[in-house]
Amino acid sequence: WIACVMASWRGVTGAIATRGHIPVTLGGGHSISFGAVMGVVDTLGPVGLIHVDAHADFRDAYQGHKHSHASVMHMLAGEGLPMVSLGVRALSREEDTARKAHGVINYDARQLIRDATRAIVLPDDFPQNVYISFDLDGLDPSVLPATGTPVPGGLGFYQALDLVESAAQGRRVVGIDVVELAPISGQPVSDFTAALITYHLMRIAQSV
Repeated sequence: WIACVMASWRGVTGAIATRGHIPVTLGGGHSISFGAVMGVVDTLGPVGLIHVDAHADFRDAYQGHKHSHASVMHMLAGEGLPMVSLGVRALSREEDTARKAHGVINYDARQLIRDATRAIVLPDDFPQNVYISFDLDGLDPSVLPATGTPVPGGLGFYQALDLVESAAQGRRVVGIDVVELAPISGQPVSDFTAALITYHLMRIAQSV
């Protein structure tokens, strides 16, 4: 059934991209990003991924599921899509080996936070069409606590947005997803933060 859902969602984002619009997907689990990204790829050809996340999401499978939130970037890399990952601070040895094998550009959280990095420059051969996949647990839990797998030591609100905007500079944003919000009853701060992140990413898509 997961494959059917992915195929359906792939058709939706593909249809949006065909009309010349930018699909913006809001989801729970990061697994939805596979269908969302591939729909855009079906229409526009290969894209580069700008990936914000606490986790590498590079497992071959997780709990027996290949279409897993912990496997989605591995699946997309397997489709030949280059990517830059920002803010990762939780990964297995298997994932580290796999992302190196796929040539993933990594700016992990420890480096970004300690150096107070707010901008990066991607190689000239990185695709001109880029897709932003923003897992909200890429932010530090002090900024956004309501996510399923919070990890300390994450990105700040403005730092995360500045990094994404610098990575997208001079390129064309063709798709966006914002995922992994797990609302906490009576604590709307994370919901509001997720909405602001989404609006800012839409602004970036229109301005770079």
